[in-house]
Amino acid sequence: MSRTTFTPRTATAIIIANMVGVGVFTALGYQLADIDSLFAIIMLWVIGGLAALCGALSYAELGASLPRSGGEYTFLGEAYHPAAGFISGWVSVTIGFAAPTAVVAIAFAKYSGAILPGDMGPTAQKTLACGLVLTLAILHARSRNVSGMTQTVFTAIKIVLITAFILAAFTLTSDPQHLDLTPKATDPKVMTSVPYGIALIYVSYAYTGWNAATYISGEMEAPQRDLPKVLFLGTALVTVLYVLLNLAFLYAAPTDALQGKVEIGYIAADHIFGETGGRLVGGMLALLLISTVSAMTLAGPRALQAVGEDYKAMRWLARSTPEGVPWAAILFQSGIAIFFILTQTFDQILVFAGAMLAFNSLLAIVGLFVLRWQQPDLPRPYKTWGYPFVPLIYLTITAVTLVFVVMDRPKAALGGLALIALGFVFWWLSERGNNGRRPRHD
Repeated sequence: MSRTTFTPRTATAIIIANMVGVGVFTALGYQLADIDSLFAIIMLWVIGGLAALCGALSYAELGASLPRSGGEYTFLGEAYHPAAGFISGWVSVTIGFAAPTAVVAIAFAKYSGAILPGDMGPTAQKTLACGLVLTLAILHARSRNVSGMTQTVFTAIKIVLITAFILAAFTLTSDPQHLDLTPKATDPKVMTSVPYGIALIYVSYAYTGWNAATYISGEMEAPQRDLPKVLFLGTALVTVLYVLLNLAFLYAAPTDALQGKVEIGYIAADHIFGETGGRLVGGMLALLLISTVSAMTLAGPRALQAVGEDYKAMRWLARSTPEGVPWAAILFQSGIAIFFILTQTFDQILVFAGAMLAFNSLLAIVGLFVLRWQQPDLPRPYKTWGYPFVPLIYLTITAVTLVFVVMDRPKAALGGLALIALGFVFWWLSERGNNGRRPRHD
C-alpha cells in the first residue's frame, strides 16, 4: 500500500474519535431530569445508534459512488447544485467542525484542571485549549503518515479507557443501583413527548461524526471497497460503547445524584473509586478529548480543500504539501476554532452545531434518492442495504429531531438560516470569479 493513503484502520479511528466526545459524558443528567423510565432512556441511545447506522449505510453508497474527499460538499453539489455543495462545505467547517473543535478543546481544558496542580482560571483554560488546537493542527499539517498515526494512537487510547471505565463500574462499585429496564405501560407516552424529543437532540449531537470518513475518502486506497465496512464498523462500535457506558453510569450512581448534572462522569467515578474518582476521570476524559479534537482537525479541512480546488477565489484553501495534505485548510479551520474558544462559551454552540450537522446529513441522504433517480447509470460499487427503508429510517428520526429543535430553540433555527444565507453570498461571490466553470465532484 502507498504510504500516501489512509488505511481503513485510520478511517475507522477517525469515525470513532469524531463521535465519542463530550456528548455522551453530559447528556444523561439532562435526560434523567425529565424522563423517569430507564428503559426509555436507554432506548434514546439505541434510537440514536439506529439513526447513525442507517445514515452510515446510506453514506456508504454516496461515498463509494462519489469517492472524492469532501463529504457533504461533494454529495450535495452533485445531487442538487454547486451552490448546495458550497454552502454545505461552509456549514461543515464553520459550525460542523470548527465550533465542536472549540467546544471539545474547552472541555479538555476544564477536565485537565482535575489532574494539574493549582486552580486554573478562565485565562489559563483558554490558553490550554488554544494550545491543544494549535499543536494538533501542526501535527496534522505535516504529513499524512504523522496524521494517521496520531489519530490511530489516540483513538486506541480512547477505546481502552472507556472499556476500562465500563468494566470498573460493573465490577468495583460497592453500592450498585438496581437497573430496572423493564418497559412500563407509560413508556409509549413518554417516548412521544416533547421532553423526549429534546433529549434526542442531545443524543443526536453525541452521535455526530459517524460520517467523518467520507471527508477523506479520496485519500483512501480503495474507498469503493473499504468505505462501507469502515462506516458500519465505526458506527456500530460506538453505538455499543454508548449503550454500555450509560448503563455503567446508571449502575454506579443513584439517579437522584445524576439528575440535572453535567459532570456525570465525575459523579459515577466517585461512586466507583471513592474520593480519587474525580481526578481519575478528569485525566481520562482529557485524554479522550484529545482524540476528538484530532479527528475533527483531520477530517474537516478536506471539505475546505475541495472548495479551494473548485473555486478560483478560494484557491488558497487548496494549498497542500507534496503528498496532498491540505495544510492551509487545516490552519484556517483551526484558526476559526481558536476564535470560538476566545469569544464563545461551552453551551452556546452545542445544540446549534448538532442541528446544523443533522440538517446537512439529512439533505445528503435525500440526495441519495435524487441521484438514484437522476443518474441511474452512475457506478455504484456498493448499494445501500435495505434501500429505501434504511435511509427512510434515518430521515424520519432526523426530521423529527429537527422539528423539536425548531420548536424548542427557534433562535437557533433562525441562526442556522442566517448562516446558510451568508454561505450563499460567499458562493455567489466565488462563482463570479469562476467564470461559469462548474465545480467537479468526481
